[in-house]
Amino acid sequence: MSLTAADVNRFEASRYRLQALAYRLLGTVAEAEDLVQETFLRWQAADTERIEVPEAWLTKVLTNLCLNELTSARARRETYVGQWLPEPLLGGDPMLGPADTAEQRESVSYAVLTLMERLTPNERAVYVLREAFDYPHREIADILDLTEAASQQIYHRAKKHVADGRAGRAREEVGEAAARRIAEEFLAAATSGDTGSLVQLLTGDAISVGDGGGKIPARTTPFTGAVAVAKFLWGLFKPAEVKRGYVGGRAEMYAWTANGEPAAVAVVNGRVVGVMSLEVTDEGIVAVRNQINPDKLERATAQWAAVDHGEPLRLVF
Repeated sequence: MSLTAADVNRFEASRYRLQALAYRLLGTVAEAEDLVQETFLRWQAADTERIEVPEAWLTKVLTNLCLNELTSARARRETYVGQWLPEPLLGGDPMLGPADTAEQRESVSYAVLTLMERLTPNERAVYVLREAFDYPHREIADILDLTEAASQQIYHRAKKHVADGRAGRAREEVGEAAARRIAEEFLAAATSGDTGSLVQLLTGDAISVGDGGGKIPARTTPFTGAVAVAKFLWGLFKPAEVKRGYVGGRAEMYAWTANGEPAAVAVVNGRVVGVMSLEVTDEGIVAVRNQINPDKLERATAQWAAVDHGEPLRLVF
């Protein structure tokens, strides 16, 4: 069917919300954008005059498209080269979605997006709809064709899985300015050559994991323990010609935020070549997650070009 201008406007009014929902469910930008576009095509083909609540209709269509994608994505990730990490979103990206409550901010954190990979598709959908978008279970049940009681049970199970993955440690929520200071302190320690100063910032059981997607060298298993992580990071930031060859030159390092968490951003000739997200608890930095797969940094590069990022803190590699 042909859409009226009003129909198009109704969809466009929901686009950012739909993108934020799809991103939280899938963890990658390209897949999220593709399914939002597929939702538009289904909206275009629908008899919109018979749709009483367009937002609910669009949410249901998109969520179920994402559930199908999650099922096939699990199979693809079994053959993924190395560790799989979500695609980072730099501070200010509208795809980060709602951030009014602590629950909404935590649901898009890199730490929680990573943990949600352990959930079943239904668990992930219920968790995101409830935590990030504050849908009541009655509406979640309608979206997923469940009973309200089943939605509640799935939600509590998903919350427990996420909490268990956090090992009982609560995320330390900090504002953007404080997050950048943490990233600055981390970069100063990581590039100083003094591993002792970096160890002091890390928890004893800290981990470091990287996602190169088979395109940039990255260890296939995490480094574990403050000393091992500190030594790895010192070696990572140590200048070497081979590293410059992989990324196309010396990298400028910036203290920034990604998914609401402190992050170190590596930029070469205006192109983001790495986003190192820091998971911070009141005990220190518990995880360093480094996204270096170029396929997952295209949006970060576009966003970086649109902001005033000032001068770099360090030159590395």
